[in-house]
Amino acid sequence: MATKRKSKGAYMISSVAEMYGIHPQTLRLYEREGLLKPSRTEGNTRLYTEEDLERLEFILNLARDLGVNIAGIAIVLQMRERMEEMNRQMQSFVDYVRTEMLTRAQSGSFSSEPGLVPLRRPIIVPVSQRDAKKRP
Repeated sequence: MATKRKSKGAYMISSVAEMYGIHPQTLRLYEREGLLKPSRTEGNTRLYTEEDLERLEFILNLARDLGVNIAGIAIVLQMRERMEEMNRQMQSFVDYVRTEMLTRAQSGSFSSEPGLVPLRRPIIVPVSQRDAKKRP
């Protein structure tokens, strides 16, 4: 969805409503439902950041283009946040493994065993009857 944003900063509710062609009450509803969380000034005026506007665009895409209701939008946003957290955790794990591998490679502390973690018991891979017939 194209926007009419020109600069970085915070936007008041009337500006955001006009930019996206929605009623300010819609923005208030999205906030009440927990879909948006704009910051507030000391005078309690809502201020929408670039991040808030990106989230709003995603919400409007779900609502306008895909016909998702508010409850569905909340579920999609929760799933999206969980996926982002899982991606962060996975990246952290990958970074840890990479660092561990580099450290061990540089220090020469790799054992003769393959892998990073020694196995407690041997892994037995069953040979299927079909594979057994192929052996001489």
